[in-house]
Parts: sequence; structure tokens; C-alpha cells
Amino acid sequence: MEKVQNYIATHKDQFLKELFDLLRIPSVSADSKYKDHVQKAASFISDNLITAGADKVEICQTKGHPIVYGEKIIDESLPTVLVYGHYDVQPADPLDLWHSPPFEPIIKDEKIYARGSCDDKGQVFMHMESF
Repeated sequence: MEKVQNYIATHKDQFLKELFDLLRIPSVSADSKYKDHVQKAASFISDNLITAGADKVEICQTKGHPIVYGEKIIDESLPTVLVYGHYDVQPADPLDLWHSPPFEPIIKDEKIYARGSCDDKGQVFMHMESF
């Protein structure tokens, strides 16, 4: 466990930078004016899965927004683990209730504040980094 904790501590700034880059993408799927941003977020996820060592990555276009699929096969004889997450976010309205811009992440009291940091970009990012 100490080895893992040291790795995380050593790479913390890199992990935060990458997560913040994702959080800055306003991938609001419920508003068509953000369509290009949703596509950008899909590409970001795809690129990061490849960088993390995924064996196969696809951006699957749909009638709505794209789905990103990635896999890492360690041993085909072992059970499959499926991880699901979403990279889109809900609108940040009402904006006047935000104490900082919703797509400009900040750390306050050891917590990250940005639209999607908890639902669900933060979790998606965590799983990508564990490939």
C-alpha cells in the first residue's frame, strides 16, 4: 500500500492538472449549444484511456451524444469487471449560486469545486487512471 500511496503523492499535481482539464470542458448534454464540448469531452476521455494503457478504445457515435468504450484485458480467463460512468454534466444554472465559475475548478478546504467534479467526471477520471 505504501508503494501506491507514494505513487499517488508523486503524481498528484499531474493527476489534478489532467482532471482539471476535463472539468473545464462544459460538456452539458442537455443543451444543444454545448454539442461540440460534449464531443471534445469524449475525445479527452478516449485520449486518456489510450495514454493510460487501454488495449482498445472507441468513440461510438449515436443518435445523441457519443459513447466512449475502452477495455484492458489482463487475462481472458479471469472474470470481467465493467466500469460505467458519464462525462456529461447538467447545466450549471442558476449561475449566481456559484461562488466560482462552474467550469473553472478550484480547491477549497481540500475539496474540488467544479461542475462534474463529483458527478461524474471525477469518478470517470479516477477509473481511467487506474488502467
